Amino acid sequence: MAPAAVLIADDDPVALELLAEVLTAEGYRIRTAPGGEECLRLAEAEPFDLAIVDLRMPRVDGLQVIRRLAAVQPGVPVLILTAFATIDTAIEAVREGAYDYLSKPFRMEEIKLVVRRTLDARRLARENVQYRHELRDRYGVQSLVGQSPAMVEVYKLVARVARQDTTVLVQGETGTGKELVARAIHYASPRADGPFVVVDCTALPEALFESELFGHERGAFTGALSARRGLFETAAGGTCFLDEIGELSPALQAKLLRALQEQAIRRVGGNEWIPVSVRIVAATNHDLRKQVEAGSYR
Repeated sequence: MAPAAVLIADDDPVALELLAEVLTAEGYRIRTAPGGEECLRLAEAEPFDLAIVDLRMPRVDGLQVIRRLAAVQPGVPVLILTAFATIDTAIEAVREGAYDYLSKPFRMEEIKLVVRRTLDARRLARENVQYRHELRDRYGVQSLVGQSPAMVEVYKLVARVARQDTTVLVQGETGTGKELVARAIHYASPRADGPFVVVDCTALPEALFESELFGHERGAFTGALSARRGLFETAAGGTCFLDEIGELSPALQAKLLRALQEQAIRRVGGNEWIPVSVRIVAATNHDLRKQVEAGSYR
């Protein structure tokens, strides 16, 4: 694996040389710039994994570097170096997009730790993006098998409903691939970068279902030693797949219906309604239309 490339910009030559020496010894590939202008010139010429930039530099300061780096090399984390007297400005730099800041005078061990932690976070973010792309390839519409006219219509329907951020019900016999269809809808939708959370409605006891789905507050019941997010909150920004939704009792149907209508949940033992942006894809092997007409389902 190639060493991480680190760009350091500081108009203080002593600090610049010291940082370069310490991080070179750590195995990183280092490029240095005596100011913001040279820093940006280097960033335009070659890719970097991390930039360490002094906040106070003449002509082009650290804040300007942060803003322009975001356009030149999107996603590259920036660590800001600052004197004690400019902490408020450093906080502003973080708001502008800096990953973190280090106060001068700094300890070398602290620099090593923060650089390692920042590069690890960047690596994990990249791996996460790659993993999500692999999931799209694995579970997208192309993962559905079959070339019959009926299956071609299924592909078209999946592609059509995936673009619409609405609740979807997948109905079919056991073993016909309802979860695969649900995953294909998710990974073809604008929510593809969010989580896909599976809830097996037949596997959760009714007494625990509300807590599992909506979460609970500390002390809500015996054994609730701390607050806990439910599966709806876990799925926020993505899709919650409710498998075998036809098995829900009328009481649970009512609670689920309210959550869907309000786009908010209330944890067991809590008073606050928590907004949750989640798409519901449900599946059943029952004919819910007939059950609704018969009054046994909501």
